[in-house]
Amino acid sequence: MQLSALKIIVTGAAQGMGAHFARRLAEAGAQVAAGDVMEEGLATLAETTKGLPGRVHTRKLDVANEAEVGAFVEWAHGAMGGLNGLINNAGILRDGLLVKKDKTTGEITKLTKDKWDAVLAVNLTGATFMVRDTVAKMVASEQKPGVIVNMSSIARHGNRGQSNYTSAKAALAANTVTWSREFGAFGIRVGAVAPGMIETPMTQGMNQKARDALVANIPVGRIGMPEDIWLAVKFVLECEYFNGRTIDVDGGLSM
Repeated sequence: MQLSALKIIVTGAAQGMGAHFARRLAEAGAQVAAGDVMEEGLATLAETTKGLPGRVHTRKLDVANEAEVGAFVEWAHGAMGGLNGLINNAGILRDGLLVKKDKTTGEITKLTKDKWDAVLAVNLTGATFMVRDTVAKMVASEQKPGVIVNMSSIARHGNRGQSNYTSAKAALAANTVTWSREFGAFGIRVGAVAPGMIETPMTQGMNQKARDALVANIPVGRIGMPEDIWLAVKFVLECEYFNGRTIDVDGGLSM
């Protein structure tokens, strides 16, 4: 699809990769419905994208809230005069070892249910319902072609201290295949992009020792930037023969 023809939702759009994707799309002439829980970031995005060839519409969105997901999709369709795309980008981290033993005291601690539930609610359940409701709207309005881009992660292969995140991102990659098969009859493609270490507010909040160790193991010698991931997202959006696959963009990093 041509970027200028897109009427597309971007979740997690208030900062980091989501904000970068929304801006790039607007530069290309697309209409974007940008959602996030951070309303201040959305306001900044709306202000900084004024005057671009496309338009960014903003509204608060908590993807973990099923009712908000449905309402956002309806609003986005009305605001843009249609809907033919989704970048499923919203995500959070709540890292922790599943079981940990204190080296000094011998105390055993376990990953809490709150940390597990929070990550799955946003990164998997919320992402799944975004796809469900977006596709349902496309089908009901007979909008085709359509395209979905799921943001997975190289952590889907397994990463110490990220049982919750790994579970969600692995499921998104697997369901990219599932959904490509389910939605093909509707003229809707589904692809995924799996970033490695990318410079975003999320990774800036990581434990510094763990962050430094990961960056040191990236063969290209640097942390990735949102633009690196945008190039892969752009490919998925534009290449009408790409479907049901995940692209790793990680600088060669193996976790």
